[in-house]
Amino acid sequence: MLILMVLAIVIGAVVWLTRQQPQEEPCKPVVQRSYKKISGFDEKRYPTPNYDRTRKNEVKGIVLHHTGEPTVEESLEILTSPERKVSTHVVIDTDGTRYVLADPTVVTYHAGLSILHGMEHCNYCTIGIEFQGNTLEKPLTGDQIASAIEYILPIIEEYDIPLDNIVTHEMVRNAYREQYPDKRCDIKVDITPAEHAHFMQALRTYYNIKERVRQAMNG
Repeated sequence: MLILMVLAIVIGAVVWLTRQQPQEEPCKPVVQRSYKKISGFDEKRYPTPNYDRTRKNEVKGIVLHHTGEPTVEESLEILTSPERKVSTHVVIDTDGTRYVLADPTVVTYHAGLSILHGMEHCNYCTIGIEFQGNTLEKPLTGDQIASAIEYILPIIEEYDIPLDNIVTHEMVRNAYREQYPDKRCDIKVDITPAEHAHFMQALRTYYNIKERVRQAMNG
């Protein structure tokens, strides 16, 4: 329990240290508050019917997205609508609340036409994380970053995912466009490069501190 408490504090400290500029307090939507506590962030199961029932996710990478919708309710409605036929694994609200739509082994429809380091069809081999909001307009909040790190760390460790395989939707879409220049695949900025760099900086910094904490606890 002690190490979990220390690591939870470390996540918050890392996010605070890596944020280089102040940000406005986001306008939080009214949401249902029937959650259970998960190491400081609320988490709620919000199953989506939109997933592939014929195969299992290979889990070799993580694709970061932003919803682009004004409220988390609208985002969840889209990602669970049978008519829309799109989905993801988790949505992270601006206050860090996580809505888990599918387990990691489930294939969801979040990446579309995509390539990750030579692996095509990223839906079949990646986890989709949707951050509520639009990073073209506002940066990720500290709570979103900390909650995402908390969510993905067990996945990274269980499936041995390299940090280089944590990318944005734009990155895997651009890789597809480069591989198939004659096929139609529109440009889509989905998590800006600056916010991806900021997120990865926080994640890598946390890893370094985590290792020091582990060594201290074992020493």
